[in-house]
Amino acid sequence: MSVFVDIEKKLGSFNLSVKFKAENEILALLGASGCGKSMTLKCIAGIEKPDRGIIKVDDRVLFDSEKKIDLTPQERRTGFLFQNYALFPNMTVYKNIRAGAVREKDSRQKDASVLEIMEKLDIEELRDRYPHQLSGGQQQRAALARILVSKPDILLLDEPFSALDQHLRFRLETYLGDIIREYGKTAVWVSHDRDEVYRQAETVAIMSRGKIDVSGPIKDVFAAPKTRSAASITGCKNISPLKFISENRIKALDFDMEFNVPEIPEGVSFVGVRMNEVEVGTGENSFVCEVLEEIENPFSFTLMVIPKGSSPKEPFLVTLKKNQWLDIKAKYITINIAPEHVLLLRDN
Repeated sequence: MSVFVDIEKKLGSFNLSVKFKAENEILALLGASGCGKSMTLKCIAGIEKPDRGIIKVDDRVLFDSEKKIDLTPQERRTGFLFQNYALFPNMTVYKNIRAGAVREKDSRQKDASVLEIMEKLDIEELRDRYPHQLSGGQQQRAALARILVSKPDILLLDEPFSALDQHLRFRLETYLGDIIREYGKTAVWVSHDRDEVYRQAETVAIMSRGKIDVSGPIKDVFAAPKTRSAASITGCKNISPLKFISENRIKALDFDMEFNVPEIPEGVSFVGVRMNEVEVGTGENSFVCEVLEEIENPFSFTLMVIPKGSSPKEPFLVTLKKNQWLDIKAKYITINIAPEHVLLLRDN
């Protein structure tokens, strides 16, 4: 199954304008809160109505503003996993899941489908419990079972782990990703967690202020985010306006650091360097830096440094493994950034 979305919607001063396609994959919409991710899912599901555009699943049109097509949520056959899972509190797990089997008319076949999906998701022993008697992970599996028993064409996942404790997320995230792939459904997965998205999605569309800044294969986008907002949301902490020095050399104005780069694309105005791509030692872009502050993390140190003898607007951030920094532990440190690790970015 494929999904094609090209819509616009205005909400006060906020303008949503997105266009993307996904086919037999997990596509992640990644962005900060308020950028329009959840609104996009609601438009696909039919909960919200776009002002203009088209939404298709394969060749079936769910919404077309020009042709006046606007299928109801029930007619769209989308499976929507809400942040709070939206289980009926007065129904047992079994009845919650059975309520999702709306397309199955034969009662015995409906019961068989419910039992099959409960066994698949390993929740048979929960059948007589009510939602308030379930853990967050159990609620999620029950909600997912209710969606899958409805035989949706595509899956829509809205921050599926936001209601779970941190220690539960990793295991359940892997479980959910495996289930989606096993069922062979196209899924649109909304999240603001870049690590979660990187682990589970094949394709990512990074959203900012109602628009998609950058989209493409997940590893390509993280390696070369192309815009300032995309670099920031994918975890780049060192971002500065740049100044062109020569054909292959730029200056990061906030850090007072100059870098050699392989090439300078047109339209770039910012430079970024990921903390984990800074090396200790000399090289083509090396600097002797004063360590202003060290911040201890569970398994690493984050260092705030400035080039020796300089007074930049902002300190440059470096992350080192804990043992590595404890072995060095000096007022001054020589760092190097390989030219290919210097990100040249457009201003959105």
